[in-house]
Amino acid sequence: MKLRPFIVWLISLALVASVIALYLDNRKKAGQLATVEVQLRELVTKLAELEQEKNTVAQAQQEEIERLRKDNQELLRLRNEVRQLRDEKDQLAHQAQLAQTQVQRAQAQVAAAQLQLDALRTNVLPQQPAPQASSRPLPEQVQLAQLQQCINNLRILDGAKQMWALENRKPATAVPTQQELMPYLGETGFPTCPAGGVYTLNQVNVPPTCSIPGHALE
Repeated sequence: MKLRPFIVWLISLALVASVIALYLDNRKKAGQLATVEVQLRELVTKLAELEQEKNTVAQAQQEEIERLRKDNQELLRLRNEVRQLRDEKDQLAHQAQLAQTQVQRAQAQVAAAQLQLDALRTNVLPQQPAPQASSRPLPEQVQLAQLQQCINNLRILDGAKQMWALENRKPATAVPTQQELMPYLGETGFPTCPAGGVYTLNQVNVPPTCSIPGHALE
């Protein structure tokens, strides 16, 4: 009978020990759970940062691709403009050569006609001096041929000036020199007015001009 209190005491002590052990175990698990929750939150934050960084990089790559596409289109456009200007320059140079040939042919015809006229005047009026050639006005066909060639020369100079400005990225107010345009004029070189006029190159956005009235680009 005396053992019953002792047994009850042992049982109570065991229960208290179990409760304490269970409490400590739960507390340990709670601490571990809190640690896991902190790590989980950090992982979620890191994933969000990585996702944002990935979106930023993707957007930057897309912008770079778009910029390169625009640069490529602009380069193709500039190359096409340069090719067109060169074709126009070649065509104008060919027209200028044809006009020069026509002027020379017309001048030769005028000279031959003048010689025949002088011979006739000498035979008919031997005592009457022949008028000076410099005082005679040029026939209308010669003047028209000279005008056409001068206008073609002005177009060649304007095309060369535009190519110079395009390839060298010059502003519209830039004024080239004759030496700077020589690489764009080909084998014909710097043209001259067949009527003796003087060319002025002017700014890129202003057509070149001739000192003779009427010799101008429209």
